[in-house]
Amino acid sequence: MATLKLADGTEIFYKDWGPRDARPIVFHHGWPLSADDWDAQMLFFLSHGYRVIAHDRRGHGRSSQTDTGNDMNGSVALTDSGRRRGLCAERQSTLDNAISRQV
Repeated sequence: MATLKLADGTEIFYKDWGPRDARPIVFHHGWPLSADDWDAQMLFFLSHGYRVIAHDRRGHGRSSQTDTGNDMNGSVALTDSGRRRGLCAERQSTLDNAISRQV
């Protein structure tokens, strides 16, 4: 199970399928869903050569169940944690773009 651990200890689950050098598509679910709700779409794009990434938002699916951080500041913490862990620039940029569209 792939997870990203945030500074506050929250673990964010994510799926990252496909070739690392393929063009990525990030799937970001709404309330009250999880990354699993994108499986059909992810498999479609994966079969067409894309890299597909989906994460369970804080408090959803396999991510930590928390009573704080369920707002834009919590999303910023996810982005900052990815930078500190040294995620590849392409993945981090894709994650940044997905999070910025939550507003």
